[in-house]
Amino acid sequence: MNFLEWLKVILLGIVEGITEWLPISSTGHLILVDEFVKLNQSEAFMEMFNVVIQLGAILAVVVLYWEKLWPFHTKKKADGTNWFKKEPSNNAMKLVHNFCNNYCFMDKIILWFKIVLACVPAMVVGLPLDDWMEEHLHNATVVSLALIVYGVVFIVIENYNKKRSPRIESLSTLSFKDAFLIGVFQVLSLIPGTSRSGSTIIGGILIGTSRELAAEFTFFLAIPVMFGASLLKLLKFGLAFTGIELAVLIVGMIVAFGVSIFAIKFLMGYIKKHDFKVFGWYRIVLGIIVLIYFMF
Repeated sequence: MNFLEWLKVILLGIVEGITEWLPISSTGHLILVDEFVKLNQSEAFMEMFNVVIQLGAILAVVVLYWEKLWPFHTKKKADGTNWFKKEPSNNAMKLVHNFCNNYCFMDKIILWFKIVLACVPAMVVGLPLDDWMEEHLHNATVVSLALIVYGVVFIVIENYNKKRSPRIESLSTLSFKDAFLIGVFQVLSLIPGTSRSGSTIIGGILIGTSRELAAEFTFFLAIPVMFGASLLKLLKFGLAFTGIELAVLIVGMIVAFGVSIFAIKFLMGYIKKHDFKVFGWYRIVLGIIVLIYFMF
């Protein structure tokens, strides 16, 4: 590969790192960029690359939110906290009981149950329809229309949300029902151009979460969703990489990781003082430009 090809890989990593977390659709942008910046790789590899590169972005969430997400510790708690109402009589359950009491942060384990529950709707819908969506929806027209439609939705919802106060402002007050409802909204992100983060943020705001909590829970949902999607694509591709293909994938993931660190910090700082309407207008303008370009 020549120098220009590596610049294209870096560009794709930058696009992924920015758009994975901002509610403007990472898959949609990668599809659009691919229309103008073609990597000299097979179509099968690029289909896999556009999904698996997101693992680099996901790693940024793991690094930034490690303390909120890692549910285990290595030293017995000295405060005698008991997470269970009574000790079980079964010996095997006693071992689990003691392990959880002494070495687990149960609030974080409960958070992971909520995350997994929220992933179920997208998994149930997405797995059987994956090939069909890839064949029929991964094109510039669908992406453009999705950008425009959900841009309008963002503006409308933010205007509606002005008069409301959030009823859920922390992960501990987010119920399993709330988590599941956010997961239902995540199903919308299966349409390219919709944005996974955009769909779940919209869902969170509609059910009453604060913008900060909606964004944060969206980051956490990305971990199992994108690991699962990446594993699916890797298995479909066959894991038969050439040396160049493996290097392209690794470089793209590293760039996506680095850029994602800054993108996540920017978004969390931005929404403390602003709403999401600017992203809605961006989506509308970009969608119209792309639609006109491909029409004429």
